[in-house]
Amino acid sequence: MSFTSITKTLASGFSQFTLMDLLDIFIIAVLIYKLIVWTKETRAYEVLKGIGLLFLCSIVSQLLSLSTLSWLLDSLLTSGSIIIVLVILFQPEIRRVLEKLGRSGKRLGRAWFDASAMKSSELVHDMHVTILSLSHRRVGALIVFEQKTGLGDIVGTGTRIDGLLSGALIENIFEPNTPLHDGAVIVRGNMIVAAGCFLPLSDDLSVSRELGTRHRAALGVSSVSDSVTIIVSEETGAISIARDGKLVRYIDSKALHNVLESLFLQTGSTTVFGWTKRIRTEGSRENTKNR
Repeated sequence: MSFTSITKTLASGFSQFTLMDLLDIFIIAVLIYKLIVWTKETRAYEVLKGIGLLFLCSIVSQLLSLSTLSWLLDSLLTSGSIIIVLVILFQPEIRRVLEKLGRSGKRLGRAWFDASAMKSSELVHDMHVTILSLSHRRVGALIVFEQKTGLGDIVGTGTRIDGLLSGALIENIFEPNTPLHDGAVIVRGNMIVAAGCFLPLSDDLSVSRELGTRHRAALGVSSVSDSVTIIVSEETGAISIARDGKLVRYIDSKALHNVLESLFLQTGSTTVFGWTKRIRTEGSRENTKNR
C-alpha cells in the first residue's frame, strides 16, 4: 500500500479500508514509534521531526486538493534520493538500532532527577565553587549541559558514568593525568551521563586561531545543538561559555553563577535565554580590557 494510496483512502472516508490495511498501518505506527524512541536522545531526532512535518503537509495538501504542492511533496517523499539521504544522516542511529535488535536483556530506565540528589540551589553553589576552583588551579575542563536536543550520539563516544552531578565528581574527572580528563563531560539534568566524550570541532574559519581544542569543540557542539557548554582554559584558567555557535570568554564569578542558576533553577530573567545577550555584552567588555 503506497503513501499516495493511503492518503487517498483517508480522503475517501476510510471506505477502502480492510483488515490487512489496518494491520499494515499498525505495524508502520509501531516502527515509527520505535524509531522515535531510539533517536530521541540524538541530534537526528530533529531531522526526523522535519521529515514527519513533510508527511503531514503532504496528507493535508491531498485532502485540500492542492495538486501542485501535493505532487511536489509526494515526489520528494517517494523518490529514491531521500532514502539515500536518510541512510547517510541516520548512519549512527541505524547502527545502534541494529545493535539493540541483536542485543538481549533489559535496558535499565534512566531518571532525569534522582531523589537522593542535592537541591538545585545547593547544586548551583557546588558547581560554582568547583568551576572557580578549576579556574584558579588552571585545570582544563569541558562541561556540556544537554538541553532539548539530545546528545546520545556524543555520549556514545565516551565512558558511561550515570552518576549524580557533584563538584567532587567533576574535579575527579578533570584531574590532570587521569584517563578522562581530556574529553568532555555530558550533563543531563542533575546526572553526569558520560565523560571523556569527543565533540565535533567547529569548522568556522572566523574563529580565532588562539583558541584551543576545548574551545573549538565547545563551539562545534553548540552549533549543532542547543546545549550550553562551560569551558575552563588549561593555559589561562579563563572561563568561557558556548551556546548557539557563539563563544563568550572571560566570564567572571557573578556571570558564571547566573548561568548556573539559569541551567538548574530556570527562574525569571536568569533563564538560559535571558542571560546570553547580557553575558555576551559583559564578556565583550572584559575581552576588550584584556587586549
